[in-house]
Amino acid sequence: MSSDRIILTGLQFYGFHGVNPEERSLGQQFVVDLEAELDLGVPSETDRLENTVSYTHLYRAVKTVMEGEPRNLLEAAAGAIASRILGQHPQIDAVRVRVQKPRPPIKGSVIEAAAVEIYRPRSP
Repeated sequence: MSSDRIILTGLQFYGFHGVNPEERSLGQQFVVDLEAELDLGVPSETDRLENTVSYTHLYRAVKTVMEGEPRNLLEAAAGAIASRILGQHPQIDAVRVRVQKPRPPIKGSVIEAAAVEIYRPRSP
């Protein structure tokens, strides 16, 4: 595995994920951070986009999940993002995905964010 990474932070989306009826009907903001592990040796030498993974392609994969089919759990959304990215980009060795729900609707509580983070290496 490479220690090189492409990192995207603070990707913001509006989606309808959650188990509460209000979350499904009204929707809410979500924030995603992504780290993709891959060897960046060649693109660091060649300075050519075709030798790496485009940030745009990674962003679109996250957007498709976060603005797509509603999921009950943040864990399911994060897993779907990881699976999609590993499936679309064979040069990526592993992916770390953090999905945050800012100000989750928990009665009587003030929480800045609820989040899950998963790490998925490519299966051998």
